[in-house]
Amino acid sequence: MEQSAAGQGARQSIPGGPAEHSAAGRSLPVRFVEVAGIRRIAGHMVRVTFRGADLADFRVEGPDQQVKLYFPRPGQSVPVLPAAGADGDFMRWYQAFQEIPEPRRPWMRSYTVRAHDRARGTIDIDFVLHAGADGPATRWARAAAPGAVLGMFGPSAYFATPVPIATTDWMLLVADETGLPALATIVEALPKGARAVAYIEVNGPQDELALESPGELTVHWLHRAPLRPGTGEVLVRAVRAAEFPPGSVHAWLAGEAGAVRAVRRQLVAERGLPKRSVSFAGYWRHRLTQDDAPTEADLAEARERAQGWAQ
Repeated sequence: MEQSAAGQGARQSIPGGPAEHSAAGRSLPVRFVEVAGIRRIAGHMVRVTFRGADLADFRVEGPDQQVKLYFPRPGQSVPVLPAAGADGDFMRWYQAFQEIPEPRRPWMRSYTVRAHDRARGTIDIDFVLHAGADGPATRWARAAAPGAVLGMFGPSAYFATPVPIATTDWMLLVADETGLPALATIVEALPKGARAVAYIEVNGPQDELALESPGELTVHWLHRAPLRPGTGEVLVRAVRAAEFPPGSVHAWLAGEAGAVRAVRRQLVAERGLPKRSVSFAGYWRHRLTQDDAPTEADLAEARERAQGWAQ
């Protein structure tokens, strides 16, 4: 349900917000943003519109643009973040962030910018309300109201992954609901005549979204068994059984990390796709959170992604 906006911008509504974060002269994209509105767009997804003076220099350079969101700890109305600094040194800033005592250090999660309205000075970010989940981002999204403040880092070249649009005969897009916002930005960026085939796993029909594209888009919605947690098994089976169109293909995969790795292995080993023809990202891990240490599989994935960016 759409909620009314409150206030006239994050800068005025964040008492004590550090001047170093202001859009003018900021060397790192460290921002504070304020909730302007919230609406339910699917059974388990809400769209949050953010605004604020720190969005004055915000730019989106293509689809699938990621930002880091910082959620306040209990008792905080504004998350504690280091000043951006004048040297533009990301690693120095991140070290300062890590040195914030844990009880005060914000929870950090990665999200896709769903839309950017430069005229209104707002951005939209979609949040999945995971059934039975109690993580900090899900808790925040369930209770979010106009005026709530988050920290933000990005978009930034530090974690930018350009998506090759219309460079092959067709694109294969594979995602669960966590990758759906990014997938939607990709299909919206397809030029007229470009072809894409999408396989999307969600809980059920209530979680399907209308996807619009100037290109030729075929969508296969995949539903899980009732009350069964999403582990990506449905996606893995569906892609293995799929009959692909002829021609060259670039695959884009996003969702549960184990499922993404399984689909990637399948495409490379069984379908013969070159590794460079598969863009992939594990957005979440079954039974683990982003606060848990990376597994060896996670580290191997990060190395392969880094190698792909270097090519």
